[in-house]
Amino acid sequence: MQDDGFFDESVARTYDRDHGSTDPALVELTVDALCDLADGGPALEFAIGTGRIALPLADRGVTVKGIELSKAMVAELRKKPNGALVDVTIGDMTTTRVEGPFSLVFLVFNSIDNLTSQEAQTACFINAAAHLNPGGRFVIETLIPPLQKLPFGETRRAFACSDDHWGTDVFDVATQQYSSNHIWVKGGSHARLSIPFRYTWPAELDLMARIAGLELEFRWSDWRRSPFTSLSEKHVSVWRKPRA
Repeated sequence: MQDDGFFDESVARTYDRDHGSTDPALVELTVDALCDLADGGPALEFAIGTGRIALPLADRGVTVKGIELSKAMVAELRKKPNGALVDVTIGDMTTTRVEGPFSLVFLVFNSIDNLTSQEAQTACFINAAAHLNPGGRFVIETLIPPLQKLPFGETRRAFACSDDHWGTDVFDVATQQYSSNHIWVKGGSHARLSIPFRYTWPAELDLMARIAGLELEFRWSDWRRSPFTSLSEKHVSVWRKPRA
């Protein structure tokens, strides 16, 4: 059985609070868009995690399955209302197959960056395409690498600074590798977490999609479906599998 990687029990237990972006308005916007993109068909979430999006999507009547590497994250999902009703397979989203096919495969909240090589990210696209019906869609939400905010030669950028949480991203522009580094101070003690990632540009993801036989349909700046511009800090991209 595979281990939980960087998302073990200690991370899973506090994931929604510390990492998960559970703002109800944002979750509702996300689910609204995914419902429209599923177009009445079943959906598969890669890296389903604690069910932050999958559970409210299922509450809307969409049949949702998931793939997740971390058993600890799935254990947190199971604790939530209706969490036991979602079919989740423990495995790697680059290779694990589940019974389908699906109208929608989705991967949100920068999770494509958890795959730390170009080969693995491309394999993720190929696996998504294999799960889709003709006409089905693959959706990714991820950041635009914030390199414009770094002075030339600088490698570190702070993203959190409060009384109980410090966070810094460290970038290697030669390899597109970066790490997110956190320190939490609680009750006079501290906890540290560092997770490696690989950032991608939209054009690179489009090429991965073409390799997988998918075509770009939409690219938005956010779940409100705002236009994507040169000032966008993230993107929601939708690729479609051509109809036979």
